[in-house]
Amino acid sequence: MKRIVTLTVAMLYCLCSFAQFSDSTHYLIKYASTGSINHTQDGNSYLLNNNFGFKVSKRKVSLNAGASYIYGKQNTSLTNNDVSAAVDFNLYTDTAKIYYWGLANYDRSYSLKINSRFQGGLGIGYDLIRLPNAVLNVTDGLLFENSNLFLHDTIQDIYSTVRNSFRLQYKWTIRNIVVLEGGNYFQQSLTHGDDYIIRCVNSMSVKLRSWLSVTASLTYNKLNRTERENLLVNYGVTLEKFF
Repeated sequence: MKRIVTLTVAMLYCLCSFAQFSDSTHYLIKYASTGSINHTQDGNSYLLNNNFGFKVSKRKVSLNAGASYIYGKQNTSLTNNDVSAAVDFNLYTDTAKIYYWGLANYDRSYSLKINSRFQGGLGIGYDLIRLPNAVLNVTDGLLFENSNLFLHDTIQDIYSTVRNSFRLQYKWTIRNIVVLEGGNYFQQSLTHGDDYIIRCVNSMSVKLRSWLSVTASLTYNKLNRTERENLLVNYGVTLEKFF
């Protein structure tokens, strides 16, 4: 919890500093609440997924901060109690399609058996497509990771590693109504060949207003070191304000 508070304070400090860059700075606030509920005579289950994002951008620099909380139960058994907080930046070069990125992320996950995990690193990105209604890019870089995990539910595993982090990201807006977007990651340890992370977050939103959308999302996580994975299919609403 101390790490979450520290990372949140760092986010707010960076955001306040960045907001003073120039009059051309733009802001985006985004909140999504999705979930699922199942009630039958044989039992009950539910899952709630809350995500908050804040973005500050200008012509050559952008800064993103985000946090998520997932909680779920099946009958009386806990299935998800997952928290994540991250801050990242993109620095664009005079070569329009190339940019540099940096990332700091902290998370813990009941479903993936992560007691705590910190990742921080740098890398490079390339825009394959950048149009007003369509973006497709790839990024690659190195991440330092410090983790506290549970192996086979009972064996505590505290270790550090360096990972290569590859990401494919896209966003496609159709007639300013339908938005398809996602980020898909593969993070391989450079020191352990059987230690890798897969994370895929993809969603479709239909705008009802400029600030309100109905959203369906699919999230998949696999952490090979703990031999755990989860698949979340949610639906709900997204609120966003650009100014």
